[in-house]
This record gives sequence, structure tokens and C-alpha cells, in this order.
Amino acid sequence: AGEMVEFVSGVKGIALNLENENVGIVVFGSDTAIKEGDLVKRTGSIVDVPAGKSLLGRVVDALGVPIDGRGSLSDHERRRVEVKAPGIIERRSVHEPMQTGLKAVDSLVPIGRGQRELIIGDRQTGKTAIAVDTILNQKELNAMAKEENAKLYCVYVAIGQKRSTVAQLVQILSSANALEYSILVAATASDPAPLQFFAPYSGCALGEYFRDNGMHALIIYDDLSKQAVAYRQMSLLLRRPPGREAFPGDVFYLHSRLLERAAKRSEETGAGSLTALPVIETQAGDVSAYIPTNVIPITDGQICLETELFYRGLRPAINVGLSVSRVGSAAQLKAMKQVRGSSKLELAQYREVAAFAQFGSDLDAATQALLNRGARLT
Repeated sequence: AGEMVEFVSGVKGIALNLENENVGIVVFGSDTAIKEGDLVKRTGSIVDVPAGKSLLGRVVDALGVPIDGRGSLSDHERRRVEVKAPGIIERRSVHEPMQTGLKAVDSLVPIGRGQRELIIGDRQTGKTAIAVDTILNQKELNAMAKEENAKLYCVYVAIGQKRSTVAQLVQILSSANALEYSILVAATASDPAPLQFFAPYSGCALGEYFRDNGMHALIIYDDLSKQAVAYRQMSLLLRRPPGREAFPGDVFYLHSRLLERAAKRSEETGAGSLTALPVIETQAGDVSAYIPTNVIPITDGQICLETELFYRGLRPAINVGLSVSRVGSAAQLKAMKQVRGSSKLELAQYREVAAFAQFGSDLDAATQALLNRGARLT
């Protein structure tokens, strides 16, 4: 399973189900050219994509084929889309900061190089905005960096998004000169489900090129809920037994094997890193749905965004009480740590107390002081 096959018409596919009497193949591309009785050839290869610095500034599809109309790729190597995550010995704990350039994130939920920090929230709460701002804010850092290992390269994977949205993102990045250190992998809503399923793994392979060569990379998966939906569609068509919310039983492994590939490598293996910012879209703020509860324990913390805060004008609309960074504080800059002080706790307490304060009862001086400070902080 996992081998590429080719139809007579030239359409490629991948064998996912191997049974006694038949083979289940998912097709990369249009199935209109395939008819009964066609010959299918084995290619003898596993799915791989081109990787290297020549991809910087380019937009590619889930199989690494350029779709930006700027010609073919020059100097590059080929990397497997599905590889094993680095082992325990090859890793080092997160200890270097990955500055997003957003004060609310860098102070309250700090992210380190090699960390996986989930961005979760309803639609239209600014999830993509946090991710894109993080890419844009690396411009100054990369311009000042004298050495290669001080730069941060960015890979943005768009899964199931509108083509107009991807085009708009390319426009934003190129106008800010941020495209020169970024790679975009796009599997749009009109692409077949197998391409939406493979896009995150392809993007990860591109990020791993930098990680394994002693450099640093950031990868954004926007968003993994659409990848899970594409995988559900494929699994049901392959007649795999459905589980909760009709997702197949191995949907946890789908995301865990992807996110485990983001790591900080040890000094002996080059000291490179791959930081992941996966995005998950919730429905009506339900964090306890199947996919969110699967991804939250895999990651090293989450940034929770709320619609209510967004409409109140608090942007980024981070719910401080629910947001956490499990390993990032070890990588936080000393200056940021001092400035932050106990503000995270105070903000969380303020939100709690503010809910009761609206009943209009008499408040003691300490509670009033907490409310005043919280109002100033927000």
C-alpha cells in the first residue's frame, strides 16, 4: 500500500487498499479519462515531492508541481511525502523562541522553535490572520540574519480553500516581500479529496528539507479539519468502517504522524527545527468535537480564538483562560518574561470576575482593582 500507479490515460493514483480480489486506488486528478478495462501500471515508487531552496517564492500543488505560471523548478532534490518522525535520541527539548511578532501571543502563549501550537476557533475569528501575520513578521528577522541558521523559512499549506483566497494570500505576501522566504502548497476546494489529503504531508516534506539541513522552518496547516473531511470521503468510498461522526478509526493517526514530524533536532543531527502551527475550525465554539479533541492532545498547546471577543474588537481574539503553551515558556525571552509577569493569570481571573460583576452587586476593593486592571490590559 502507498505505491503510485499510472493509468493508460496518464492519470496517476495511489494504492491504499490491498485485498485478496481487488486493489482500492485513489486517483490524483479527473476520473473522467478512466474507463472499465483500462490497464493500470505499477510505478515502483512511493509518492515524493521536489524539495529545496529553489521552491522559495513558488506556489505548488499537493504533488509539488508549480501552479503559479512561472515555469518549472530548477535545482532540487526529491523527498518522500510520508516519512517516519525523528526518534527521541535525535531530538532536543524546545529552548529557542519563535517570535510571531504578535505581543499577545509572544507574551501570553509563547512559541518555541520545534513546537506544535494549535490555532483553534470558529470561522471568521482571525485564525488565518495570526498565521499570515507570523509569516509577514519574519521579514525583519530574516533581513537582519547574517547566518543561514538564524533565518526562519515559512511553508503555508492551504487545504480546501477557495482559489481566490489563495491568490489573495500570494498577493499579500508578494507585496510585503515575504514570498522570497516562503513556499505555498495549495490543494484548493476544487481539487480531488486525495490531493487535499496529501497536501499537508507534501508541505511537511518541504519543511523537513530545512529542518534536516540545520536550518529553521515554520509550517502552517490551514486547516486540518478540511483534511480530515477529505480523508473521511476517501475512506467511505474505499468502504472502510466509519466511526464517530463517520470518520474512520485511524483519523487520530492521520494527524499524529503528521504533527510528530515537527521537531527540534539535537546538536549531533544538525540542530535544525520545524515548528508547526496547525489550524482547526470549530463549529459554534465546540472544542469537545471529535477532530479538536484529537488534535489538542497531540500538540504542545493551543491558541483559542472566540467570536465574542472578536466582535468586541479584541484582536487577536485570544481567550486567555483556554489558551496555553506547554513548552514555549522555556523558550521565552527573559525580557518578555519580565514584562509578562502575572498578566496571564490576571487576565484569566478578570474574565471570570467580569462575568459575575455584570449582576451589579457591591464589589470589594480587591475585586474592583482586578476589574480595573483587566479592563486596562484588554
